[in-house]
Amino acid sequence: MAKHTHSFVDTYKALVGFGFTRTTDENTVIYYLQKFSDDHLMHHLRSRLTDAELEEIFNMITRILKAHLSESEYHRLFLKDSETEQS
Repeated sequence: MAKHTHSFVDTYKALVGFGFTRTTDENTVIYYLQKFSDDHLMHHLRSRLTDAELEEIFNMITRILKAHLSESEYHRLFLKDSETEQS
């Protein structure tokens, strides 16, 4: 079974836009991130990104993860480490 899921983008039917409500903003960010991380899109986009853009994306994601996840949450939710690997 796959460790990662991206089903939200396939099932979300409401407004995609920013600045309307907190819920719409949250859903729009999820939608955009899942669309952005699509394997086919990334295959075409990654070589076109500048070194600075790659670094900016990496640093933003790392900053957000560090600010909002504990170390155990980071391993469990982001890295998808199994319980036995964390011990």
